[in-house]
Amino acid sequence: MAETRIPTVIADDVHIVYRVNGAAGGKGSATAALSRMVGRGKGEPRGVRKVHAVRGVSFTAYRGEAIGLIGTNGSGKSTLLRAIAGLLPTESGKVYTDGQPSLLGVNAALMGDLTGERNVILGGLAMGMSREEIRERYQDIVDFSGINEKGDFITLPMRTYSSGMGARLRFSIAAAKNHDVLMIDEALATGDRKFQIRSEERIRELRKEAGTVFLVTHSNKSIKDTCDRVLWLEKGELLMDGPTDEVLKAYERETGK
Repeated sequence: MAETRIPTVIADDVHIVYRVNGAAGGKGSATAALSRMVGRGKGEPRGVRKVHAVRGVSFTAYRGEAIGLIGTNGSGKSTLLRAIAGLLPTESGKVYTDGQPSLLGVNAALMGDLTGERNVILGGLAMGMSREEIRERYQDIVDFSGINEKGDFITLPMRTYSSGMGARLRFSIAAAKNHDVLMIDEALATGDRKFQIRSEERIRELRKEAGTVFLVTHSNKSIKDTCDRVLWLEKGELLMDGPTDEVLKAYERETGK
């Protein structure tokens, strides 16, 4: 009997359009304000430029998959993840998700004036963990991040951390919880190789625990090591969707990367 595949994310002909105010004189000028007033109620205001960031993307992701997103800068990868997370509206088409998607990026919100310790607690609560769960997993989060290997940094304000330390702590907090859908956007790029290996192993564990993981990274090696499927986007369009080796070979042949 064939194993039933359970969809977790369905993107159905998704289009995402940004509107950028390009009116003469700048956003805050009197000319720009007048342009917006004149244009109100008559379609797009004068001076507003449309950027079609994602163009008709369709795919279905299944429970237990790890999916890499590749493409040159500006190809729509991060925009697509933000739409899956519910942070961006679609211009047309639909995104359906089973469960709660969580987006982890290099700019994931932690509070710079609070200590790493307080951010672990707040980050855990924001992800839906109880205080008891956070207490149980707290030391594992700190140890996984490695930020205390050269001192007691967890008790210092996060604004004193390097970008790599901050990224490691963000990932460690997110990875402490099992997710229905976890999207990782360049959050591993600033960690050292030792941390990347730990992170890749944790991504494989999350897959085994019946979640779905999306990974955006410029490291083809990380994608090869963690993902069994790859989506290749360029200029907002889905060029290829298939097994990791097959898609990466086509991408490297086309781009030389």
